[in-house]
Amino acid sequence: MSAVSAPGKTRVGPMKNVVLVDSGGANIGSVRYALQRLGVDAALTGDGDAIRRADRVILPGVGAAAAAMRRLHELDLVATLRSLDRPLLGICLGMQLLFEASDEGDVECLGLLQGRVRRLPSMPGIRIPHMGWNRLAKRRETHLLDGIAGGSQAYFVHGFAADDSGDTVASCEHGARFAAVVQRGHVAGAQFHPERSGPVGLRLLANFLGLA
Repeated sequence: MSAVSAPGKTRVGPMKNVVLVDSGGANIGSVRYALQRLGVDAALTGDGDAIRRADRVILPGVGAAAAAMRRLHELDLVATLRSLDRPLLGICLGMQLLFEASDEGDVECLGLLQGRVRRLPSMPGIRIPHMGWNRLAKRRETHLLDGIAGGSQAYFVHGFAADDSGDTVASCEHGARFAAVVQRGHVAGAQFHPERSGPVGLRLLANFLGLA
């Protein structure tokens, strides 16, 4: 893996109020543990008021888009997330939910980013789901990728991916090119699992939290 600058260990000002949206994803526990490694104890919540009060909001997710959106509707969080003005980071399925729609269940998503999530193409020599380490190609500079060199590897587990678009800040290749990291204003997402991607993942989380 390419060298990655270590997250900073000093902080300026009080620790930020960070919340994890209780989207029902199987990766919630591992994301919380990764944040704890950075000194952040993030509350897990399905409460809209708590999400609106937070300084940073993380939307994790593993599973199917239709089920995840159904849960967000049940918790009455769709309007909350759509109107949120705080920094928001979607992880894996959570990133896919930021887009307009997903072919996985043909479901309408949050619509915070333009584009559609589609099944990765199957072809000889390409296994679906995409599972394992793969290289990130940086497309443009952003604070979210500070300290992460182009060609650094991250850990992916997914069968669907977002269209490569103008919001893509890092892409990846698996049969076709797809968006690996996206950002538009205060909305960002990582298709890979930062909590399973070693120094690369910790650095991205630290950058999002403003700790690096």
